[in-house]
Formats: sequence, C-alpha cells, structure tokens
Amino acid sequence: MRRGAAGRDGGSAGGPREQVFSFWIPMTYCEEDFFKEYLKMMANIIVLNALICISLVFWIVSMTASTYYGTLRPISPWRWLFSILIPLTIATQGFKKKSLDHSGALGGLVVGFILTVANYSFFTSLFVFFVTSSKLTKWKKDIKKQIDSEYKEGGQRNWLQVLCNGGVPTELAILYMIENGPGEIPIDFSKQYTASWMCLSLLGALACSAGDTWASEIGSVMSKSKPRLITTWEKVPVGTNGAITFVGLLSSLLGGMVVGIAYFITQLIFVTDLEVSAPQWPIIVFGAAAGLLGSIVDSYLGATMQYSGFDQNIGMVVNHQTKDSKHISGKPILDNNAVNLFSSIIIALVFPEGLGRSFNLADWCNLGQACCTDLRTQGRV
Repeated sequence: MRRGAAGRDGGSAGGPREQVFSFWIPMTYCEEDFFKEYLKMMANIIVLNALICISLVFWIVSMTASTYYGTLRPISPWRWLFSILIPLTIATQGFKKKSLDHSGALGGLVVGFILTVANYSFFTSLFVFFVTSSKLTKWKKDIKKQIDSEYKEGGQRNWLQVLCNGGVPTELAILYMIENGPGEIPIDFSKQYTASWMCLSLLGALACSAGDTWASEIGSVMSKSKPRLITTWEKVPVGTNGAITFVGLLSSLLGGMVVGIAYFITQLIFVTDLEVSAPQWPIIVFGAAAGLLGSIVDSYLGATMQYSGFDQNIGMVVNHQTKDSKHISGKPILDNNAVNLFSSIIIALVFPEGLGRSFNLADWCNLGQACCTDLRTQGRV
C-alpha cells in the first residue's frame, strides 16, 4: 500500500510532479498555467464590463445634455463602446509590439478615442496611418540600424511623437464635434462648408504624416540613387534631414493615397445621403496630394531648420552637433517632432482651401457628362 501511494505521489509510475506555489495555492506547473489563463480571461471580462459601464455613463451624460440644451444629438451607447474598446485594444497591441512606449500608448488612446467618437472616417484614417507606419518601421530593420543613429526597435513612439502627429487631427476632431456633432457626413462645400473644411483639414494632416513616414521608411532602404538635398539639390548621405529621392516621393504619394482610400471607403459604408451630395472620390486624390506635398514641406523644413551632420566615428548622420560631426545642412532650430508638427499644421491650414475645390470640380465633371449624354440622345454628337 505504501508503494502504491508513493507511486501516485511521485514514484516512477506517475513520474515526478513538481509543485509550485502560485499565490497561496500549491499546484503543478500545468495547473499554474491554467490558473494564469483563467485569471487573464477573468481580467478581460472585467475590463469589458467596465468599458460597457463607462460607455453607458457617457451615453447617459450625452442624453442628459441633449435634453437640457435641445440642440445636441445624443451619442449611442454602441458608439461610446466602440470608441473606448477599439482604441484601447489598438494601443495595447501597439505597446506589446513595441510600436509605442507607455506614454505613447496612453497618448494614442486619447487621440484614438476622440477621433473615433467624432467620425468613423477619422478613425479608419488614423488606424491605417498607425498600422502601416508601424509595419514599415520594422521593415528591413537591419538595414535601418546601420543608417539611422536614433533607430529604436519597433519604433517605440512616445507621447511627444503621438502629439506631434495626432495633435492637429485631435483638435480638428473636437472642433468638428462642436460644429457638427459626432457622426459621418459627406464632404460637400456647397452645403456644409465649415464641417467639410474640417474633415479635409484633418485628412490632410494625417495624410501628411503618413506620406512623411512612408517616404522615410521606404526611400531610405529602397532607393538605388543617392538622396539629394531639397534646397541645393546636392547629393548627401542617407539619413540627412531634407534629403529626397524619387522612391521616397512616390512612397509619400502612396502613403497619403492609402489614408485617403481608407477615408473614402468608410464614407461609402456609413454616410447615408451620398446620392444627393457631391462625389466623394476626390478624397483619394486629396489624400495622395497631401501626402506628397506634406513630405516636400517636411523635407524643406528639415533641410533649413533641422541640423544634419555626419559623425566620422559612427559613420552615420546625426541630428545634433558633436565634436566629430561635419555639418551637412540646416540650423539647430527644430527637432524632428517639431518639423512633423509644423508640416501637419501647414497642410491642414492651406490644403483644404486649395484642393478642397476639387469637390466642386467633380460637380462640373458630372454636369459635362450629363450635357454630353443629352447631345448624344439628340443625335448631335
């Protein structure tokens, strides 16, 4: 009987079963793994219930404000829940994959929440920008480590980088909600000028950031030709602020276009009165143009107001002056974050007034098509 008991407890019949102490409960390693998974599942359930409660509280507040003021539209509890849950999930995944650090994840959560509540088209544009930028940052990272003196594994963007890339869209989203209230609208300058201007301004800021990121991450490793400084057109080392290549410019155009496509598709899904509004396809053209010109503005600011020098010891371009660095271009006025911020501000302010008229041009195109159709039916063409 004693041998049998010994065999069950730890003898050769059952093999050794080591016990560990997890919290206050003695258990095997297998049981501990199960216990950890159980705790993780319960934590997720608790977080989800908390988010549902928070979204209901926000909904009650919006209903109360709507009843009190009379002119405000209440926000549905599902919109509140989506606006909290999805940005939280994305920020958590970004932190786990080292695309964001602690402060960056918190800042991204705030930016994502505000943009999602305001307009789902804002959210999808931000989402596409963040995902593509994070993927491209990790793409060919071994090469980038050799040419970028400030390269970080995965990107690890902090709150300041999130603010400089997402601060302008966040402010515009808040102004949009004050002007129009939360919800999706067709971009139509003839009917809703101010709200349409804000939508294009926000899209331009995100497309500008996407274009600059795509140009930096793709152009630096894919271009076969040496980059040229945008101000003097001289050949400079890879990594110089303000240097451009054809591959980089093309990448910036594609980056802005992808953000514009995301906005356009969301418009098709969620906007209900598109048939009586201006055509929305110029959004894609606008995004591409904002990405390209935003990258050019960023390069010009970087070439003139951001220091670039070649450090002989490490064999790389540096953004700050050292005793072993040889000056290439720019003055130490702005850093990279400030350049990104000013670029997005310039595009957000200037672009909607200029290219925003393309929506009116689209109306002229439709009018021309209608005239041609009438002429054909009359046998004149």
